[in-house]
Amino acid sequence: MMLHLPKDLAIFPAQTAPPICPSGTPYVPPCLEDPKTGVASKDITIREDPLIRARLHLPKLEPVNEQPEKLPILVYYHGGGFCIESAFSLFEHQYLTTLVAEAKILAVSVEYRLAPECPIPAIYDDCWEALQWVASHSVNCGAAVNEPWLADHGDFHRVFVGGDSAGANIAHNVLMRAGRNTILGGIKISGAYLTHPFFWGSEPIGSESKTDRDKGLAHVMWTFLYPTTDDGIDSPMINPFAAGAPSLAGLGCGRLLVSVAEKDRLRDRGLKYCKAVKESGFKGEVELVEVEGEDHAFHIVTHEKKSAQVLIKRLAAFLNKTC
Repeated sequence: MMLHLPKDLAIFPAQTAPPICPSGTPYVPPCLEDPKTGVASKDITIREDPLIRARLHLPKLEPVNEQPEKLPILVYYHGGGFCIESAFSLFEHQYLTTLVAEAKILAVSVEYRLAPECPIPAIYDDCWEALQWVASHSVNCGAAVNEPWLADHGDFHRVFVGGDSAGANIAHNVLMRAGRNTILGGIKISGAYLTHPFFWGSEPIGSESKTDRDKGLAHVMWTFLYPTTDDGIDSPMINPFAAGAPSLAGLGCGRLLVSVAEKDRLRDRGLKYCKAVKESGFKGEVELVEVEGEDHAFHIVTHEKKSAQVLIKRLAAFLNKTC
């Protein structure tokens, strides 16, 4: 496969990138207190080489009996097709700030490395390492504490992962790994949400086009993102329904919420995923949220719309639900 790139394309090492996000959306710096929500944010480094960073979002706190308030922890993976967007972009920052204020959670928005500089599966490794770094702050882990927001305010009995689009795909793959491997400190993932998950496959389902599938955007993108895969577009990482894919009963979380949008071309995959998890023998609770009249990632780019606010409130309720 040949890719024709513009002559003025410049690729920067992550450490020296200019202050604009890979999608072209503006970079937004963290702030001590968001004027609309009161949410505080700061940027931290999880690993120096190769570089993994994150933006932490902390809601306005109310001390309880002079003790630090403990909050659910959300480890969040942004979307962008594995090759654009950022935890530091305007859209992602505004969305996370809104969700954190609504749900009153501590969010860790992971700035994982992007393709093509960092192809799949290394992206999944970054995101797994970020989860392990969060878990290392648990008192059960015995590791040196280096992030006070997590140590002081994180409730490690209520750890969640979540993501949108490619970030939802990442969340799925992290959950499958969590089902097979131990998280530091014996941490268990209480729940996860996957919004407009990026799944695909060689065989069409639902309303998907039945012609020229090998020339479609999803197919071309995946070949570009994961050039070393032997399974192509039917790799279990992108097609969890493929022959030989591990059972979805192995998802390493207690509860799952899947959200789809009516006009999203990925809608049918999200619906099939939700149904497949329910039929797999997965022992947790599974919820489905369908939003009418909206398209892919609408709640990220237009987070103030009524439909986006309704979805954010639903996600907040899921994150605050006690089993």
